[in-house]
Amino acid sequence: MVQLYNLHPFGSQQVVPCKLEPDRFCGGGRDALFVAAGCKVEAFAVAGQELCQPRCAFSTLGRVLRLAYSEAGISNDISQLESDDFVICQKPLELLGEKSEQSGLSVTLESTGLADEKRKYSHFQHLLYRRFAPDISSYVLSDDIKLHSLQLLPIYQTGSLTSDGKNLPQEKELLSLFCFFSLPHVGYLYMVVKSVELMSVYQYPEKSQQAVLTPQFLHVITSNNLQCFTVRCSAAAAREEDPYMDTTLKACPPVSMDVCALRIQLFIGLKAICHFKNHIILLTKAEPEAIPERRQSPKRLLSRKDTSVKIKIPPVAEAGWNLYIVNTISPMQLYKEMIDYSNTYKTVKTQSCIHLLSEAHLLVRAALMDASQLEPGEKAELLEAFKESCGHLGDCYSRLDSQHSHLTLPYYKMSGLSMAEVLARTDWTVEDGLQKYERGLIFYINHSLYENLDEELNEELAAKVVQMFYVAEPKQVPHILCSPSMKNINPLTAMSYLRKLDTSGFSSILVTLTKAAVALKMGDLDMHRNEMKSHSEMKLVCGFILEPRLLIQQRKGQIVPTELALHLKETQPGLLVASVLGLQKNNKIGIEEADSFFKVLCAKDEDTIPQLLVDFWEAQLVACLPDVVLQELFFKLTSQYIWRLSKRQPPDTTPLRTSEDLINACSHYGLIYPWVHVVISSDSLADKNYTEDLSKLQSLICGPSFDIASIIPFLEPLSEDTIAGLSVHVLCRTRLKEYEQCIDILLERCPEAVIPYANHELKEENRTLWWKKLLPELCQRIKCGGEKYQLYLSSLKETLSIVAVELELKDFMNVLPEDGTATFFLPYLLYCSRKKSLT
Repeated sequence: MVQLYNLHPFGSQQVVPCKLEPDRFCGGGRDALFVAAGCKVEAFAVAGQELCQPRCAFSTLGRVLRLAYSEAGISNDISQLESDDFVICQKPLELLGEKSEQSGLSVTLESTGLADEKRKYSHFQHLLYRRFAPDISSYVLSDDIKLHSLQLLPIYQTGSLTSDGKNLPQEKELLSLFCFFSLPHVGYLYMVVKSVELMSVYQYPEKSQQAVLTPQFLHVITSNNLQCFTVRCSAAAAREEDPYMDTTLKACPPVSMDVCALRIQLFIGLKAICHFKNHIILLTKAEPEAIPERRQSPKRLLSRKDTSVKIKIPPVAEAGWNLYIVNTISPMQLYKEMIDYSNTYKTVKTQSCIHLLSEAHLLVRAALMDASQLEPGEKAELLEAFKESCGHLGDCYSRLDSQHSHLTLPYYKMSGLSMAEVLARTDWTVEDGLQKYERGLIFYINHSLYENLDEELNEELAAKVVQMFYVAEPKQVPHILCSPSMKNINPLTAMSYLRKLDTSGFSSILVTLTKAAVALKMGDLDMHRNEMKSHSEMKLVCGFILEPRLLIQQRKGQIVPTELALHLKETQPGLLVASVLGLQKNNKIGIEEADSFFKVLCAKDEDTIPQLLVDFWEAQLVACLPDVVLQELFFKLTSQYIWRLSKRQPPDTTPLRTSEDLINACSHYGLIYPWVHVVISSDSLADKNYTEDLSKLQSLICGPSFDIASIIPFLEPLSEDTIAGLSVHVLCRTRLKEYEQCIDILLERCPEAVIPYANHELKEENRTLWWKKLLPELCQRIKCGGEKYQLYLSSLKETLSIVAVELELKDFMNVLPEDGTATFFLPYLLYCSRKKSLT
C-alpha cells in the first residue's frame, strides 16, 4: 500500500482560452503551449503565474493525431495508425537488457523522411520485454489490461557540484535514462543505462487513465483525481554521477526506498495530461448528466467487476470541457512543507520520519541536478536546503541503533555542520538514571575524531565526549583522548577516566602511554616516569603503533609533534626514533611525513637536517627497508655526511649510533678498507664527531649496496686537499676500478698508504699493476729524489718482494729499469731464480 502524506505540490491553476475542444496538446520551447483540435493548432504563452495568452494559430493538412515538440519545431502526426491488440494468454514474463531479444518480436526501422547520410546512425537496442497476464479469477474488461503512457526520461549531467556549491562547466552528457509504462492499476519504472533494472512499482488506488514522469514526480490522472507520486530518479542518477556515493563521504536515500503519494487532488472528468516545466496541463471533459436507473453505493459504482449499471443520457445534453494549467509549487516551498510535516515524527524513533526527510532530500537533489533551470538566488537557497536536509537525516540516523546507523557520518559530513554543532543537537537527558548513546552518534564522533578536522572542542563538550565513550565504547577512550579535537579537555578529567579503565580491569600499553601523556600535561613528571618505566621499550613502541597520535598530530594540514614527542626527544631519543620507524614499517606514516616530523620536532627549517633525522635514516637502513627506498636513503645520508664534513659542522645532538655500531648491525655499512685507516691516520687534528661522520661515509662507500656513480656529482664540496676528502675520492675511484689514477694520487699525497692500497686492491686480474704501474712509478720518483725519497724507497722494496714472487726470472728482469743499480736489485733477482728450487 502506497503511503499518502497529503502535502500540497500543486499551486495555482488557470484555464487555457482555447476556441475549440482540444484533441492533443503539448508544451515546448521556453514558454509555449500548443493545442490541436481537428486540423487546427493554437499556440499560447505560458509565463509563471500570469494569465495564459494566445500567440498564434495555424492549420494542418489533416486531423492531428499526435503532437510533439522538438527544437526544430512542431511535429504533427496526421497518418492514421492502428494500435496492436494485446491477446494475453501466456504466463507473465520479464526479460531485461540483451535477454529481451529472446522475446521473438522483430523490429524493423523505417527511414521515411530521413536523409540518406543520417540513416547509418540509426539503430535500435533491446531494453526490456515484459508480458502481463490478466486476473482470470473474474471477468475483466479489456480496458483494464491495456498498457499506456510509455515514456523515456533522460537525465543529463550538465555540471558537477563542487564543495563551494559551484557548477563545473561540462558538455551535456547523458547520465541516466529511465523507462516508465503503466497498466490501469499499476505503473512500472525502470532504469535503462548500464543495465536494465526495475526501480519502482506504483500501485494506484483507482484505475488510471494516463501518467507523465518527471525527474521529481510521477503525475497520474484517473477519471476524477490528479495524483502525485514520488520517484527515485535523482537517487539513481546521483549514484551514476558520483563515485563517492554510498561511502563514508557521501550518502543518498536508496533507490529501493518505498515511493509515496504526496497528494490526491479532486478533478472531475479528467481525460488527458502532459507536463511542461513547472506546469501540468490537464484536459477535463464533463460527460452529459448521467443518472443511474437504480441507486448504487459508491463502492458498487467503483467496482471494476460491476457491469450492470445502465446510464441514462439526456438526448439534448452536450459535454463541457476545459483545458487547465496547474502550476506546481517551487521545490523550496514543497521542501519546507515536508520538513514541517516531518516534525510530527520528531520525538518518535520511527522510519516514517526518515522516509519523509529522505523524500525532501531527493526533491532538492533532483532540482539541483537541473541547475540550468534555476535562478542564482534559487540555486543558493536549494543548496542551503540540501545541507539542511542532510543535517536532519544525520539527526535521525544518530538516534537509531540499527544496521543503517552508519549513515550518520556521511549525512553530517554533507550537512557542513561542525562537530560542536552536531553535539549541540544531541539530547543529553538521562532516563531512569542511565545515559544511553546510540550507535549512529558514536560512529560519527569516533570517525570525526580520527579525521583531523582542525576543530577543537571546548572543555565542556570534550568532557561530554569522553564520558560518552566511557559509557558506550570504553576501549576507545585512550584513542579519542589522543585526538587533536580533544586538546582542551581538562587533564584531571582525562586522567580520572583512564584510571577507571584500569580499575575495571581494562589495562593495556595504550592506556599506560595515554596516562603518561596526560601526566605531562598535568606537569607531574614523576607519574610520567613511572608510567614509562612500567613496560619495556619494545612494548612502548607497539603502543605508539596502536595510536600514532600520541606522537604525531596534524592541524590545518601541518604536522605537529605532541608534547610527549617533545619530551621524548630530550629524555629518550632512541625510543622516539624506534617508534617512528615502527610507524613507518606499519604504514602509519609516510616517508616525507616522517622527515617533516623530525624537522618540526627539532625546530629546523626545511633545508636544515637535525641529527635526530640522520639517526632515523640510519635506523631505516638498519631495519632493511625495501629496495625501493634504499638508494634514496643512501643519497640522503651521504649528502648529509658530505655537507657536515665540508663545513666541519658537528651534529646538533649526540648521534645514537657510532660507525662501529652501524657496521655491526647493518649489512649496508661495510668494513672500511685497511688502507683507508692509513690515509686517515695522517690527520691528527680531526675531532671525534668529524671522524664519526667520515667513518660512516667511508663505510657506506665500502658497503655492497651503494651505487657509487650516483654520488660522484655530489663530492665537489668535499675537497681532495683535505685528508677526509682524499680518502673519500680515492675510495670512490677505487670502487669504479680506476686503480692507476688512485696509485698516482696516493704516491703524490700519501705514499705511506700505497703498499697497503696495492695489497688490498691489486689482486687477481689487477695483479699485473704491481709491475706494470706501481714498480715503474716508484723507480721514477726515486730518481727524482725529494723529501719523500725514503717512503718511496721503502715502498719499492716491498713492491720488488711481491714482483719477485709473482714473475719468472726472465719476466722479472724485463720489468726492472735498465739504468738501475745492479747491487740494489741483485737480492731480489737471486730470490726469483731460487724460488723454484725452494718450492
